[in-house]
Amino acid sequence: MQGREQRRELRSTVAVGDGQALVALLQGTPWPENVLQLIGDGLGAALAGRVTGAEEVARRCVALLGDRGWEGDEELADALESRLLSGPIRLLRAIPVDLDQLAGVLEGDPVDGGGRVDLRTGEVWPQPAIEYAVEVGEEDEDDEERWLWVANQGSRTAYRDMELFIDTVSDSFVIDSLSRALIGRGSFRRFKDELSRWPELLDQWLAYSEERHLGRARSWLAGERYTVAVAAARPGG
Repeated sequence: MQGREQRRELRSTVAVGDGQALVALLQGTPWPENVLQLIGDGLGAALAGRVTGAEEVARRCVALLGDRGWEGDEELADALESRLLSGPIRLLRAIPVDLDQLAGVLEGDPVDGGGRVDLRTGEVWPQPAIEYAVEVGEEDEDDEERWLWVANQGSRTAYRDMELFIDTVSDSFVIDSLSRALIGRGSFRRFKDELSRWPELLDQWLAYSEERHLGRARSWLAGERYTVAVAAARPGG
């Protein structure tokens, strides 16, 4: 099975909370690149659901996270180790936040002005949505016990992701084409357009970028003393 198909199947399995299917997909086979953040919460749910074989796979994930060492990997490894009862338990408040949505507010368009996380539900609100709700009298934006403010951090880290990804490419022609795409305004759009000439490489970039974004969102959340809440996965499909 190709990496793209593997990632699609892993993403679907994590989304539906099928712990046994996730473990089966990960046991005894090479994992595709850039899936550790994707599957980490799925494995946490599998551990919480006492899914057979989850402990072995989770230990493998922890080791790979330690070897890779990207931003957010340590926090994910700590969360898995605490469920394995093999590491210290960090005193973080768990909220059911969507890391992809959080990453979009952290690193999205600065014009939107960041946003907030609803600490009751984990829902991520971009700033325009909050302003509208306040305007129509539906929400109190000053309720500190409800909202966690998310300041937009700009696009520098996402730009750096493109530079780092180019370093993983071996073809000198592709390297030159992608490097030229980074020059000047509109570099994000040009970079993706250029990658579309090589569909397999584009797929690798999308997985790479997603992993980096999820990791940074997880790291930011831990810095605010929160972690992602996971529901126990069901043991079988």
